Amino acid sequence: MELEDSWGRWEAAPLGEVVALMRGLAAPWWVGGGYAIQLAVGHAYREHEDVDIVLLRRDQLEVRRLLDGWDFHVPGLTDGLRPWALDEVLPGQAHNVWVRERPGGPWRFELLLEDVDGQEWIYRRDRRIRRPLAELTVEADGLRLVAPEVQLLYKAKGTRRKDEVDFEAILPRLTQGQRCWLEAALEVGHDAHPWRERLRHMA
Repeated sequence: MELEDSWGRWEAAPLGEVVALMRGLAAPWWVGGGYAIQLAVGHAYREHEDVDIVLLRRDQLEVRRLLDGWDFHVPGLTDGLRPWALDEVLPGQAHNVWVRERPGGPWRFELLLEDVDGQEWIYRRDRRIRRPLAELTVEADGLRLVAPEVQLLYKAKGTRRKDEVDFEAILPRLTQGQRCWLEAALEVGHDAHPWRERLRHMA
């Protein structure tokens, strides 16, 4: 799917192609975003305009070296996009990286950097929300995915239609433990979020 952005055109690579690239990474990584929800649901229910790959901030140089030859840029550090040089450690305020095969080409996928404290994951938008790193992901179709309740926490920030579609699709499949965790996390980070009532209603 193609999407025009003020910083260039997005033409998301097929998920399988990105997964094939990432299989060469020794450090842990996971599928995130809408694909993480879809894979947990078990079937396709909407189109995806991007591909998100999640890894730990401490492993950033491993993926940068693995894909040396690709074009990496970081949004949010300046007024535009800033190139990410080989062997440069990104500052803590850099949370995502756009990746394309060549300068001037379409953006193909996005890397998301997650913070940890030892073996504990930290929600970057509210550091009071934490979780054992071992509970951050689940497995589906032979892939590690960001756990749906964690991915929904990130999606709760806005009011995008696709996020509501993802919530509707995965809600019946969440366990009671997953629903309780997400409702408690929303209480801390997004107290007035409408998903809280629906999560409580299913408990």
